[in-house]
Amino acid sequence: MRYSPLITDLYELTMLAGYLEEEMSGTPAVFDLFFRHNPFNGGYAVFAGLTPALAYLENLRFTQEELSYLKGLGIFKSHFLDFLGEFRFHGTVTAPAEGTVVFGSEPLLTVEGTLAEAQFVETALLNIINFQTLVATKAARICTAAGDGTVIEFGLRRAQGPDGGLSVARAAAIGGVRSTSNVLAGMVHNLPVKGTHAHSWIMAFPDELTAFRKYAEVFPDSTILLVDTYDTLKSGIPNAITVARELRSHGHALVGVRLDSGDLAYLSKQSRRMFDEAGFPEVRIVASNELDELVIDSIRDEGGRVDIYGVGTRLATCMGEGGGALGGVYKLVRSGDLPRLKVTSDLAKATLPDRKRLLRAIAPDQSFIQDIITLDTETIAPGDIVFDPANPLQHKPIPENATLVDLRTVVMAGGQPVSPAHESLDRLADRASDQLQRLPQGTLRFMNPHRYKVSISKGLQELRQRLVQEIQDGQLHGR
Repeated sequence: MRYSPLITDLYELTMLAGYLEEEMSGTPAVFDLFFRHNPFNGGYAVFAGLTPALAYLENLRFTQEELSYLKGLGIFKSHFLDFLGEFRFHGTVTAPAEGTVVFGSEPLLTVEGTLAEAQFVETALLNIINFQTLVATKAARICTAAGDGTVIEFGLRRAQGPDGGLSVARAAAIGGVRSTSNVLAGMVHNLPVKGTHAHSWIMAFPDELTAFRKYAEVFPDSTILLVDTYDTLKSGIPNAITVARELRSHGHALVGVRLDSGDLAYLSKQSRRMFDEAGFPEVRIVASNELDELVIDSIRDEGGRVDIYGVGTRLATCMGEGGGALGGVYKLVRSGDLPRLKVTSDLAKATLPDRKRLLRAIAPDQSFIQDIITLDTETIAPGDIVFDPANPLQHKPIPENATLVDLRTVVMAGGQPVSPAHESLDRLADRASDQLQRLPQGTLRFMNPHRYKVSISKGLQELRQRLVQEIQDGQLHGR
């Protein structure tokens, strides 16, 4: 899939034109993409969107039609449009693998190239990474709530347009929701497609039992019946049991029933009891209707017997407190030979300058202890003192028994991906699942989660403090 370079904010183009006029377009530059706060007021995020982001960078070029449109705006000079005609991304990108569990303030993508290259791609990268990381995180939270239950993504009809529907299915799979109702997503992303039928199927026939029978005739080995059109326990389930007996007599089996309204905890318990008493313990119970991690958690807490959760609107739109959007930002951290710093009165919002490494301290039992952001040229080891980036007075040593591993690698060099092999969505989902289980106790809680520690090294702390002081002195003396 080609992403047009016009998927950008106008100011990226006006800045690019300005850099060209000021003969700054070729200046070496480094930008970091990161978010400050974990989404959903949660304890973590699941990194997603890298593969489409790299595809965007690799194929970045302006067509004649796009250049003609920009010319028609009447604000760009002809030599700038000629420049765009030859424009390509030849830079370097450093990032974690997709499916990696990440946290606020950590550099996710680091983009290095000319100022023109690295600046222009800001909007598109934020668009791709912010949304897919948000959806993957929401999916992981939902899967955590579901426990041993299966989750299916049902969100296409409420997603942010057709493109959003495809992105939702992909990112949700990384977060652990590994099947979808979206048929196009199934083809494009090689995902299992799942579904049942609508209430309109039932209403199109003279009665519910006839509708069930006709559906079972068409799909005798994959029938899941929607049982709440009229009355779930007095009509839907008894009629489904009748069809289950008829299927069994012909060598087939009813796969399941779907509950789409009412008290899902109570109805699922009663449905389970009725099927078990009728001799059909293998029939699966599917629940849908405005589900999210909190609703699923309450269903299970009340003893619900749901096997499969169909989650749509609240996954596709990332509804929930602290959701809606991931506040990812893209900041200049080095220009030419100089580290750069955005200064603010709130130290927690000040950027972290220069090229950096992102390390994870891992305990002997392979659980995660904390993450440390260091300067790219800095060497640190267990026992070294690291600092809270928002409160440097809080500092402590890295545990002596920890092993430090780099979370990021160079994933693009010279504008070309360097990964030796494409990773399947299942592999990315396995990575996320494994890492979530290795987080400190309480990090996965939905309410008041444990705060996973992200620290900065002594060298990075000292550089940031020096730059802050230099900028303040410069402002004070009018420089």
